[in-house]
Amino acid sequence: MKVIRNSILPIGREFGAINLFGVLFAKRDMRLTPEVMNHEEIHSRQMRELLYIPFYLIYVAEWLCRLVRCRGDRYRAYLDISFEREAYRHGPDSGYLTRRKPFAQWRQ
Repeated sequence: MKVIRNSILPIGREFGAINLFGVLFAKRDMRLTPEVMNHEEIHSRQMRELLYIPFYLIYVAEWLCRLVRCRGDRYRAYLDISFEREAYRHGPDSGYLTRRKPFAQWRQ
């Protein structure tokens, strides 16, 4: 995965990295541990199987729905997105992608 260190993306202080179309934009001081890299590789796999644009459309739509359900708590809504639940659950497991089934974010 290509990593670009910068001071612009991601916007805001809550996050240290963002994966856009399989390229990881990370703040200069973000520690990219094996767990973080695996988390982002899981997102890259999700993106590829949904052909990128649908991934982002579903991601934003799901976040908006979760935001209503979480009464405006943006971070809790983010953590509850199916793509994030899968990536956080399996981020520590370095072998997960070798046995991951397609569309696993919706099978859990």
